[in-house]
Amino acid sequence: MRTCRLLGHRPRFTAEGQTLYWECERGCGERGEKRYRSAQDAARYAAAFNRQDREDLGRRPLLSLLPLGLARRRRGGRKRPPRSQADS
Repeated sequence: MRTCRLLGHRPRFTAEGQTLYWECERGCGERGEKRYRSAQDAARYAAAFNRQDREDLGRRPLLSLLPLGLARRRRGGRKRPPRSQADS
């Protein structure tokens, strides 16, 4: 499938018993399986591998803080005034 060639596969994971299965969501036929020691391990890995960055959008800043750090470094960093003895 051209989409997978250009953008890469989009695997989706499921667990049945001790076996973890994956298959490309785009329907190109890429698939596989792996057996784990326990059904709990297989289910845990399936849930972890299916997680996408889009699901965390509300918990993380939408824009990277990298440009702010670079600007601060360029200015010479933010200097804090020394703490006085009264603050301690």
